[in-house]
Amino acid sequence: MNEELASNTDYCYYLAEEKAGHYFKVLHKQLIEKHYVPALTKDIQSWKLNHIHYPSLLSFFPRRKKKPVSKEYRSYIQYLNYTSKLDDYLERSISYIYMRDLGKALTSPNTESRVRNVVEQLKKNLLLDNGDKIEPFSMASLYKMAKKNGVESTMIWAIEKLKNVSAIIPKGMDVVHAQRKILKIIAGVVMNAIEEMEAGISLEERTNKLTKAIKIGYYYGLTYPFIDDLLDANILSDHEAKDYSNLIRTTLKEGNVPEFSEWKGKNKQLIQSIHSELKEAFLYIKANQKEESLEAFLQQSYVFFCAQEIDRLKHLSYEHYTNEELYIPVILKSSASRQIVRSLISAPKDGDFDKQTFCYGIYNQLADDFADLFDDWEEGAVTPYTYYMKHHHRRNDLINPFELYWTVIFYLIHHVYQSDKKTCNVILDRAINGLKRFKEKKGNKRYKEVMDLFASEIPAFNRLIQTMVQKADNVDFFDKLLRDQMVVTLKNEQKDQKEFFHTIKSVQSQINISLLIAKSERAFSSDDAIVDGANYSLNGNGKRIRPIIAWCMGVNEYGLDETEILPLVRSLEYMHTASLIFDDLPSQDNASIRRGRLTLHEVYNTAIAELTGLFLTQKAIEEQTNLSHFDPQTVLSLIRYTAKVTGDMCKGQAMDLESKGKQLTLNQLNTICFYKTGIGFEASLIMPAILADAKETEIAALKKFAYHAGIAFQIKDDLLDVEGDKGLLGKATGKDVENNHSTFASILGMEGARIEMWEHYCLALEALQEMSWKTKFLKHLLDYLVHRKK
Repeated sequence: MNEELASNTDYCYYLAEEKAGHYFKVLHKQLIEKHYVPALTKDIQSWKLNHIHYPSLLSFFPRRKKKPVSKEYRSYIQYLNYTSKLDDYLERSISYIYMRDLGKALTSPNTESRVRNVVEQLKKNLLLDNGDKIEPFSMASLYKMAKKNGVESTMIWAIEKLKNVSAIIPKGMDVVHAQRKILKIIAGVVMNAIEEMEAGISLEERTNKLTKAIKIGYYYGLTYPFIDDLLDANILSDHEAKDYSNLIRTTLKEGNVPEFSEWKGKNKQLIQSIHSELKEAFLYIKANQKEESLEAFLQQSYVFFCAQEIDRLKHLSYEHYTNEELYIPVILKSSASRQIVRSLISAPKDGDFDKQTFCYGIYNQLADDFADLFDDWEEGAVTPYTYYMKHHHRRNDLINPFELYWTVIFYLIHHVYQSDKKTCNVILDRAINGLKRFKEKKGNKRYKEVMDLFASEIPAFNRLIQTMVQKADNVDFFDKLLRDQMVVTLKNEQKDQKEFFHTIKSVQSQINISLLIAKSERAFSSDDAIVDGANYSLNGNGKRIRPIIAWCMGVNEYGLDETEILPLVRSLEYMHTASLIFDDLPSQDNASIRRGRLTLHEVYNTAIAELTGLFLTQKAIEEQTNLSHFDPQTVLSLIRYTAKVTGDMCKGQAMDLESKGKQLTLNQLNTICFYKTGIGFEASLIMPAILADAKETEIAALKKFAYHAGIAFQIKDDLLDVEGDKGLLGKATGKDVENNHSTFASILGMEGARIEMWEHYCLALEALQEMSWKTKFLKHLLDYLVHRKK
């Protein structure tokens, strides 16, 4: 921006460091004098009355509902409700979020009221039994949540951005962690935005504020994978890391993103992609800030970045870091990270928020560092815990971070929150919960080793703490449940997607090998031309979606022999390829490029193309007659179904041609789409189901899925025709406009078409819930259909 801003930014860091140094001295003094021990001992003795329950006579009789072995999202909520613990669980969870993320004091009547309202609404939503079995944090659940708040378009935007960004994240970095962090940041910014909304705000203004909050949250969230995690991951060389850090530092000091110049290092393409994403993010944040809040954002971000950088450059083997060098950066980065969110939403200055956030930050950071202790140790990262583990034998002056953690808890309860009982309970709940989670995750033996090291200097207090860890109940938190569920969901998604694409690639290769048609021994040139034309069309770079679906459903879901259903698989691709040949003809769409090369009528002529299309439809029927391992009546039913499908597809194409130049309604377009496209998806699902003698209810559910998946597929095609990459698509774009076709994009607009696509996406997922068995394949197929680039 200018030199003045750069100077202000440096001065701001100096002031922040001075403030952090003063806070550290206060904490250090409290720790040395051990004031926290008697005060917290008294607090815990009072606190434990509500958390340690001794067995009564009735407890020896078995109850109908036992505590779940694993804290699976839905079953755990149901258990808490059944045991009448859900209200307290949600109360402490939301209270903690108001303290941690929103900087609120629980003593405020307004905060009390807001917490109570959120708890009531959350409980209602959690217990609402509407048959919705969609996984939390799946794309569908995020879309549905956004739809309730009128920001579905923005959530679609965020989901698509998240998918694109995930593809950039290099090997050596945790994609799931990056996705979780970005989603968490979005949620945090949205919570702050909602909290700042005035009573009586109009629906339009609320929607605008939520839209802005989601986008700002996403853009700010990018800094975690693309700055913090990237610099921590040892992916960049030392020289690259230094240049990249200077690039970030210059941006924050001057208020402008330097252009990407010549890059020295092997990661040029990666940095160029990240630079483009972060520049877009910075420009959006900058454009949506008031001048004073922009300056605050840059200053706080600079403080956060510099504190992170100081810690990042430390070496665990170096023996001479002072306590100030270890703890002041922790105070700076933990407090600045929360201040940044306030500036992002241009919230007014709040003295209480500033004080509470500043004092609170180190508590949360020390808790996080304890939870990540062994991961940080393995990576050689310097934190107060890893450094103490490494050097405490030789450095008697080192502060024990576990003791400082309890000192901070004491200071927060009795000096920041004025000994408020509810605040005390929530903070102690969280502290004991953190230790219990660590013990469960690492096991008793390792947990004892850690406690022997960090808690040995406070034996009586430690015995009390360990008794609470062993016996205390009702210290779980909803945000932790959500975090665990999010990690499980995202990891499963990632694993299943890898398996899905591996299956697709493998099956596609098998299908491609079996498709080509052998020539007959007759020497007529017309016969050669038709077979050559068929093989030319089949040889194109087709996705093979329909035969792949049939193969996967038949083999993986119904247990049919893969060699026995190959004729079915071939027949589907022959039918589909024939439909494309007809579709491309001059009398129909008049396309010159298909599957990355010239269409058949351009290579040969219209007559050969027409005859080849007819030949392939008959070849498809012939293949089905080769299903000799199945009951003849079943095969006859299959052929009867195929004949109807082929006829319906012809009707759909006729409807499409007749609609040229006409303004269609959405219902008319849906009908054409189903007959022209959706029915092909239906056939690929129903045909193997017929061979497997599936139940009628199952076939009905598959038809419903196919209907909505087919329309979602067509909408994506319409969107790609407007904004797709011609090189990736393998065909010309803009053909719908050229042919004067009504499409979802032309009727609804691009934004409306995306919303309609996601509506059908969700309806297709709901159809899968009606199946007697659950198939991951169809779910990931659906994801592929709406996110494909070609």
